[in-house]
Amino acid sequence: MHHARQHAETRTHERRRRVAHEAARLMAESGIRDFHQAKRKAAERLGIHDDASLPRNREIEDALREYQRLFQGDAQAAGLRARREGALRALEFFAGFDARLVGPVLDGTADRYSPVALHLYTDDADAVSRYLDQHMIPAESRSRRIRFDRERAGDVPVWVFSAEELTFDLTVLPHDALRQSPLSSIDEKPMKRASLSQLRELIAEDEIAGYEAGP
Repeated sequence: MHHARQHAETRTHERRRRVAHEAARLMAESGIRDFHQAKRKAAERLGIHDDASLPRNREIEDALREYQRLFQGDAQAAGLRARREGALRALEFFAGFDARLVGPVLDGTADRYSPVALHLYTDDADAVSRYLDQHMIPAESRSRRIRFDRERAGDVPVWVFSAEELTFDLTVLPHDALRQSPLSSIDEKPMKRASLSQLRELIAEDEIAGYEAGP
């Protein structure tokens, strides 16, 4: 009985691993950004239909890092560096809104499809729009559902524009959201975010690590 249960658990674990790796491949190669969509598509392709065999988002993110390291190496690293340098300039430009970098460019899984995602903080609903107009930056207006914590959620304004061959995605949040980051859709924990000085530090650490690793 124990042996049969152990065998079933091993099989489920193996299926989860296969789904995670297929979902990671789909995200890396076709630009799917939604973990749930990638997971469902991967399970369908592999003919796996039981929920127990579906990996958590964090498992897919780990598989994505592994895939990028193995198959996209230098190209992914160069694209990530370009996006982080673009993010530095954007954080300086939007400093008046206490801007923070979030998402794949910060956590290191960014690819050629990834926008530079920033959180801007203001209680003036039109301030970001006015600032973009003043600097003659044409931006597309959207909205996004954000979970501020386990009890509160709401739709917030989003502005998307292109510059320096990069896409920038600005989520505008009320100023009190600076105290605690909104919840991540990946693991429902507060999102990691970085200020201008923290991103400078991260880039410097990466350069030192790259230098130490040698050619």
